[in-house]
Amino acid sequence: MAPLSRRQFFKKTATDTAMFGLLAAHVAKLRASPYDWPIGLQIFPLRQMIDTDFRGTMKLVADAGFQTIELLSPWYHANNFGLADLEKYTGAEIQKILGDLGLKATSAHVDMTECRGEALPKIIQWAKDRGLSQICVPSLDGPTRPPDNTLDSVKRLCDEYNHAGDVSQKAGLRQGLHTEGFELSMVDGKRVFDHMLDGLIDPKLVRFQFQISTISQGLDPVAYFNKYPGRFVSMHLQDVDLTPQPAAPPPAPAQPTPSPGSGQTGRGRGRGNAQKAIGQGSVDWKAVFTAAKTGGVQNYFVEQSLELAKAGVPFLRELRV
Repeated sequence: MAPLSRRQFFKKTATDTAMFGLLAAHVAKLRASPYDWPIGLQIFPLRQMIDTDFRGTMKLVADAGFQTIELLSPWYHANNFGLADLEKYTGAEIQKILGDLGLKATSAHVDMTECRGEALPKIIQWAKDRGLSQICVPSLDGPTRPPDNTLDSVKRLCDEYNHAGDVSQKAGLRQGLHTEGFELSMVDGKRVFDHMLDGLIDPKLVRFQFQISTISQGLDPVAYFNKYPGRFVSMHLQDVDLTPQPAAPPPAPAQPTPSPGSGQTGRGRGRGNAQKAIGQGSVDWKAVFTAAKTGGVQNYFVEQSLELAKAGVPFLRELRV
């Protein structure tokens, strides 16, 4: 190879530097921060969009900057939550559709009824066919009011779920229990969630998926992650406005309810507190993600309308802990 002249050398160096800068900018754009975790999206808020166009909705998700998604099991379609267009595809077809868009499904929400008896091996196979590494149950759906909400009833449900976790683990799947609904009810003066963490759920078999919006119900994710290291595997992300609100005026006449997944912001999952895009509400995300590492978290999924979820992607890309 002929030696470079001084002029050629500096020209090449400048070109290489520019190309490196463009590459670095591209990598930074794609980087999912913090910890280089992929930016994930739970598809529940988009279920009506997916009902008619799974592929097109996933294109919007990919274009918004998401890299992974959390699916919903067949139970959701069977119980009138939409998702008809998703259900017509096989696991291999779903992986192909997502892969072509630069997406990957890594997790799914499944109903507790799919984790019992003969249904359990079927839902495990369903998950494996889609290339998933974890499945999460949104709630054990136990009784929340006397006289049925006893500690014994909680123990029975936890024993049942520990068994599901054992079977799933042997099949190569993690089980994660979501923190919402029944898990936040009180039994013997203590949250069911706390009973679970304090001995009823086997940490070797089941970990937890923390619902961040429950901060508006008094659950502090930072405190839980630090108090129970290694007990969590995932998070659902929502930001909420915790600013004290003035007393509400008398209710207005009923208005039509926006269709789920329509992109309208509204309220929900924040127990009366207005939802905000990630980074635009009251949640201290730097503290949450710092503690999440201690808690054992390995992935997260934004669970908001596509409009709000998309608006939070730049913040997640830039967040450093």
